[in-house]
Amino acid sequence: MAKTSKSVVPRASSLRAKKLQELLSYHGHRYYVLDQPEISDAAYDALMQELLGLEKEYASLQTANSPTQRVGGKMLEKFEKITHVVPQWSFDNVFGEEEFTQFHERVKKAIGKEPMYVCELKIDGFKIVLTYKKGLLVSAGTRGDGVVGENVTENIRTVRSIPLRLNKPLDCIVEGEIWLPKNEFARINKEREKAELPVFANPRNAAAGSVRQLDTSEVAKRKLDCFVYDIARMEGGEPKTQFEELALLEALGFHVNPHRKLCKDIAQVVSYWATWTPKRDKEAYLIDGVVIKVNDRAQQERLGYTAKSPRFGTAYKFPAEEATTVVEDIQLQVGRTGVVTPVAHLRPIRIAGSLVSRATLHNEDQIAKLDVRIGDTVILRKAGDVIPEVLRVLTDLRTGKEKKYRFPEYVEACGGPIERIPGMAAYRCVNKNSFTQLRRRMAYFTSKGAFDIEGLGPKIVEALMKTELVSSPDDFFTLKKGDLLNLEGFAEKSADNLIAAIDERRNITLARFLTSLSIEHVGEETAIDIARARGSIERVMGASEAELMEIDGVGEIVAHSLVTWMKNSEHKAMLRRLLKQVNVLAERKRVVKNSPFAGKTVVLTGGLTSMTRDEAKAAIRERGGKSGSSVSKETDYVVAGEDAGSKLDNAKKLSVTVLSEQEFLKLLK
Repeated sequence: MAKTSKSVVPRASSLRAKKLQELLSYHGHRYYVLDQPEISDAAYDALMQELLGLEKEYASLQTANSPTQRVGGKMLEKFEKITHVVPQWSFDNVFGEEEFTQFHERVKKAIGKEPMYVCELKIDGFKIVLTYKKGLLVSAGTRGDGVVGENVTENIRTVRSIPLRLNKPLDCIVEGEIWLPKNEFARINKEREKAELPVFANPRNAAAGSVRQLDTSEVAKRKLDCFVYDIARMEGGEPKTQFEELALLEALGFHVNPHRKLCKDIAQVVSYWATWTPKRDKEAYLIDGVVIKVNDRAQQERLGYTAKSPRFGTAYKFPAEEATTVVEDIQLQVGRTGVVTPVAHLRPIRIAGSLVSRATLHNEDQIAKLDVRIGDTVILRKAGDVIPEVLRVLTDLRTGKEKKYRFPEYVEACGGPIERIPGMAAYRCVNKNSFTQLRRRMAYFTSKGAFDIEGLGPKIVEALMKTELVSSPDDFFTLKKGDLLNLEGFAEKSADNLIAAIDERRNITLARFLTSLSIEHVGEETAIDIARARGSIERVMGASEAELMEIDGVGEIVAHSLVTWMKNSEHKAMLRRLLKQVNVLAERKRVVKNSPFAGKTVVLTGGLTSMTRDEAKAAIRERGGKSGSSVSKETDYVVAGEDAGSKLDNAKKLSVTVLSEQEFLKLLK
């Protein structure tokens, strides 16, 4: 018979197990985080074996956060979804001193003074969000889409530099980067080669692949590490500065990268970046730049966020990785706004961890400047490790068979000739209504950032166009079930679903509506700025260039492009038809007179029963207030809903006025 563990635990054994867990956690931290071991490996192993024996004999002694759980051993069926309590942002990038200076000037203008910055190495790894309750690790989630990620808690427990128990029993959510040491990456790939398995492209991919293993014991073997760099939320409130925050994380037991610096001006930031550029490869982990954050958290709060990124920080990227390859052809690519871009078709080459076979040549002037020809050997790089581009031509390797490229007069995808845009280096289609361009504009119209019509992707859009069921954006809203049943792949149910999805999108915000129109130079962020400033589609359509240029973020080029688009007779006719089918929701700017929220900063915490959080934020903005994300001395009100978190505690400590949901609703009225 199998031996079962005993149910009654002697007090001495219980105390011994607790002390062993604490001692092993202490020595694990000394070894894996501080790299300052106090005992030998053999002594550590002996203590571990004793604890394993006690936990085997008395099962109740084994806890989820015991050091014995570092070795894994569970087989997971799948990863459950996890909703982030705090939205997960990603930083925008700058690629040179000029771009960073522009970022700095925006920050200085917004806060009205010279900021201090904290510089941290940008670890090229895999983001992880860790949640602790009373000092114990309770969950670990991947970033996912910033709102929902995957629950990888069991795998993260095997990462020895991540504390299972903090040095203080508090509640907090922290963010960090999982990374794989370069030597461990080499070892794993060598084993995979022997097993005839595909090798990982780079340590970042290997770290991501490891975290998503379903066998936790396999994760434990891969010696993952983690640097924690941010407190997203903490019981009692976060420290006042980013530099103090890093020190606190270290004190709590987290592995924090030691190469951080407090910079008093941009010269010190640039110097830090320049110092690390040549020596980045000497570290055991991949580094692809420097993360720069405004040090003062109150200033961070004032700067806030865009739809995608924090305004108080940026990633100053290192020069991109380079490689050489051969240009096999140059072809033109037509965008949805009719701009024609030359693209180099390359002999495939692996660079920065991915296989590259194409690179942008930008425009005719760039081709002339590089003197790039078909058949040339070129130096290729990834700008920001994302978009491949040709850096220069190795003319010494020319054989005389290389061919110069000339822009053609006629481009099939344009359905006719192309012309150079006056005052610019770019070409565009003379006929802006070619099938290729129209197809791209129509697909963009239905895409997630615009009307977001479920089930109406690029392939369905193209099929509808080829059968002449749609030729203009407004046509989507005149489709009938019978029209769809004639298309391949559509049956009764799928046709009903698509018609229903289209009907669900007949109401749309002004910002999304402007985005959907594919107006040159008017992207999602610019559309939001214009929508907030003008308020209604009628006021946008009737705006002059001078009026548009008064909007923060809208310059001469954007204003001219928008006004020109709106004056076009075809566009006017299309808008009239479209506005008969859809309702563009006005951006309400009305401020209630004598509103208690006018000029005030309001922070929401916990769940509201009478409205969604987005509705509450909108109501605050309508009344002249600002919705904040964290509590500081500059916060005027904290609205506490159900299960209010640490923001409520922080509000009480800072003597900020706390409103119940009912009090909040009363003030709204």
